[in-house]
Amino acid sequence: MVDADQTFVIVGGGLAGAKAAETLRAEGFSGRVILICDERDHPYERPPLSKGYLLGKEARDSVYVHELAWYARHDIELHLGQTVAAVDRAARTVRFGDGTIVRYDKLLIATGAEPRRLDIPGTDLVGVHHLRRLAHAERLKSVLASLGRDNGHLVIAGAGWIGLEVAAAAREYGAEVTVVEADPTPLHGVLGPELGTLFADLHREHGVRFHFGARLTEITGQDGLVLAARTDDGEEHPAHDVLAAIGAAPRTALAEAAGLEIADRAHGGGIAVDEQLRTSDPDIHAAGDVAAFPHALYGTRLRVEHWANALNGGPVAARAMLGQDVTYDRVPYFFSDQYDLGMEYSGWAPPGSYDQVVIRGDAGKREFIAFWVKEGRVLAGMNVNVWDVTENIQKLIRAAAPVDTDALGDPHTPLESLLPR
Repeated sequence: MVDADQTFVIVGGGLAGAKAAETLRAEGFSGRVILICDERDHPYERPPLSKGYLLGKEARDSVYVHELAWYARHDIELHLGQTVAAVDRAARTVRFGDGTIVRYDKLLIATGAEPRRLDIPGTDLVGVHHLRRLAHAERLKSVLASLGRDNGHLVIAGAGWIGLEVAAAAREYGAEVTVVEADPTPLHGVLGPELGTLFADLHREHGVRFHFGARLTEITGQDGLVLAARTDDGEEHPAHDVLAAIGAAPRTALAEAAGLEIADRAHGGGIAVDEQLRTSDPDIHAAGDVAAFPHALYGTRLRVEHWANALNGGPVAARAMLGQDVTYDRVPYFFSDQYDLGMEYSGWAPPGSYDQVVIRGDAGKREFIAFWVKEGRVLAGMNVNVWDVTENIQKLIRAAAPVDTDALGDPHTPLESLLPR
């Protein structure tokens, strides 16, 4: 039985919002829980959109966080295809796009992020794509299958995780692929040049062409269809379709209009929250891709755009909304699958933050663990085709203690033996 004396509103129907709603009920909250989704689909997980579902290896229904009937069974008021136009902090109300006004006792903003757009001529052509939503994946899945059948060309702007995963999927369908990237290696801002080269080699072995040090300046077409993509160094790449995979921007417009504090661009530009995921308004929390939270381990504010952040952040925000004493300090984690390479990455070590990369195993065979190290302390670790080591990698990161880098690179030295006693 729902107790209408308290109402918690969740804006954003992604993984963070769905897990927050689930946690509120699991923790015994008996008030109204209103979950507002601006998509027609009920909450789903995004990793399959560039992995198993895009490849046709996972069914559509497998992407959903819960079956649709789950929300009614748990008295979650699910509003699909609905937007929130405004938050009135003084009145503690949200106004839906259709004019409906709902009062809240606690509000969670989990609006996620949206793909960055190419600001160049030709982006209005039919064959220009983004990948963020289930509808995008459905369309792109059909496009890749068609390109594979017809020996068509896909140009991808951006060699980040989405760009590389779609490149791998496109090659598995049989499409021709060219990736245009401004940095000198793939994943340069995450892995640095040391490991970025490994991913370039992997994709080249599977027939992907790279054009580094360049940006798209124009997409040309005829009769509304894509014909080619031009770069700022004068190159022209034949293309039937173009994917913009140049990153994502946090969806902060609602929070900004409500006067909430926004983190600066150096910290990801999301909604600034404290260690309990509270915004500058104590009755409003934020979680998932849109939240920029302080991480004591790294001594800075982080905004993390990966699945695990939504999975873990939503429940912490829910418990904080209930008044529980919680802290969000998870080690950032993400994973990727490309061809026969599977990897997991834990930590945070952008270029310039570390002084060496230690390799344990055989990088040539792509069976290894890489550690980003500063002054002997492990900042991040990535296991490639080596499994069941994430827990110990994260323990090494959390320990923040100097380790013997020779032992760290020795596969015969158990990782757990390097942990402080």
